[in-house]
Amino acid sequence: MTTETAPALHADIGHAISHAAIEVFSTMLAMDLTAGEAVISKSEPEYHSNVVALLGLTGDWSGSGQLAVEPAFACKIASQMLMAEYDTVNEDVLDAVAEIANMVIGNIKNELEPKLGPMGLSTPTIVFGGEFGTRVAGSPERVIMPFTCPDGRMHVQILLTPQHNEASLHRLRAHLALSK
Repeated sequence: MTTETAPALHADIGHAISHAAIEVFSTMLAMDLTAGEAVISKSEPEYHSNVVALLGLTGDWSGSGQLAVEPAFACKIASQMLMAEYDTVNEDVLDAVAEIANMVIGNIKNELEPKLGPMGLSTPTIVFGGEFGTRVAGSPERVIMPFTCPDGRMHVQILLTPQHNEASLHRLRAHLALSK
């Protein structure tokens, strides 16, 4: 991504993250999220959580999406989604967080496809444990958006890089022309 194209695309990604997360949490979990300010970074957020769902994105633009939550918030998500009480992270809680991440990242993908072209979405990988961090090789720029609600906090991040084929460059040029 060049510095000329980054701001418009970052704004679109930030909007897509906010819209998708708020919609999924409201519709599926009856939870009201408040979006923080999107941050563009080449490094992982300082916010550390112990439950992270990762999904790959492929197409003319490829990369990954990540939804990260604290364990107590993961339990609340599962409780709301599965209509049962969870107070410790177990397989049901991890599956619920993975499914919510799949919906959020899938909605982000769907919102960005008219601008960036068709993308595929991998199945979620969920990581849970003590002290760990995630890292993307090469440290490309990503859009990170924090969210809060009365039950906890989380962040969603999207990292997309063009595959530099003619189709992806054409779509990007057309998008930039429309956003001026």
